[in-house]
Amino acid sequence: MPEGSTDAATPVVSAFYDRFPYPGDPLQDGPPPGYNWRWCVPCAYAVCTGALPELPQPLRILDAGCGTGVSTDYLALLNPDAEILAVDISPGTLEVARERLRRSGGHGRASVRIEQRSLLDLEDEGPFDYINSVGVLHHLKEPRSGLKALAALLRPGGLLHLFLYADGGRWEVHRTQRALALVGAGADADGLRLGRELLATLPEANRLRRHHEQRWALDTAADANFADMYLHPQESSYNLDRLFDFVASADLRFAGFSNPEVWRPARLLQGELLERAQALPARDQWQLVEALDPDISHFEFFLSQGELTLADWSDDRALLTARGQRNPCLWGWPGTSLMGPDLEPLDLEPDGFTLLQAIEASSPDAALETLGLGWAPEHLCAVARQLVSQRLLLLRPGGERGA
Repeated sequence: MPEGSTDAATPVVSAFYDRFPYPGDPLQDGPPPGYNWRWCVPCAYAVCTGALPELPQPLRILDAGCGTGVSTDYLALLNPDAEILAVDISPGTLEVARERLRRSGGHGRASVRIEQRSLLDLEDEGPFDYINSVGVLHHLKEPRSGLKALAALLRPGGLLHLFLYADGGRWEVHRTQRALALVGAGADADGLRLGRELLATLPEANRLRRHHEQRWALDTAADANFADMYLHPQESSYNLDRLFDFVASADLRFAGFSNPEVWRPARLLQGELLERAQALPARDQWQLVEALDPDISHFEFFLSQGELTLADWSDDRALLTARGQRNPCLWGWPGTSLMGPDLEPLDLEPDGFTLLQAIEASSPDAALETLGLGWAPEHLCAVARQLVSQRLLLLRPGGERGA
């Protein structure tokens, strides 16, 4: 590990990931499968603000804790020509990351540096337009120091995407971890053997075994993923109150969950209870969802450096003069049967398909009203708003240049 890393857990965590390079996704030739809009920087900004941003070119992106390069690969694929710095403390995982990017062609799509460095020691590298740090800060001995270090690297108006463990959905995981520690299962191959044996031989009705088999067996099929879940030597987890206290400690602004559907009461309630829930402030609605769904195992969310300006497309004139772009993170396009941004099945109405086709065939600076569809303005607005609500259409206010 290079000199300068200051987190107490760094040596033991680095050694752990050398033994178990994570995530354990297989290497493959060619671009990675599918699309994840959270790693497409314009899409992430559009979800947080309602509009495509005017971003610097080239984009500067930090993948802080890149592991075996799965996220780095997607960042390169979805942000062509960006300057990407991917760092991790484990040389073993970085060997896999370099091979992944070589085989996928990621280095040909963006300018990618992959370096063994701690996210705490990047003072000479900022500012970044976008920072991705998924599943990293909760493995530091002092997560707040990590968050403050990332905040200092983010430009004004920039976005930080984080993923942190949640207390509620890890009840069984925490107990399994404690049991393995008590029987002396270490963070090594023998500990891996004991962990798998434990979950295979507990009584079938045992809650820990049932939860693992029903919820995590597929995700932990790879040994590295099993070890990361049950044998990790350092981790923290949060509830909503502690999460927002954590965010406030770095003077960052909460810009929204990156899995917003999880936090909508309509997923769990109906009738009068839903009406009462929807009348609550957003923070109370999230607290209610947290209380009602004990399976929420993580928080994934965006933070911003300063307040973001939110777009309002309720005015027809603003909508008609807006510039449109099809969300690039879709499966099945061009077609009317799609997998949406969160891999949900979507059937496009004929007019929605026609509008997206017209946008793709036009100049990036063409306003919606100039696309020559021959529709009444109110119909064009209705179709556009439907596509925006499905996150299939991304908009830029009229008069701004294409990104």
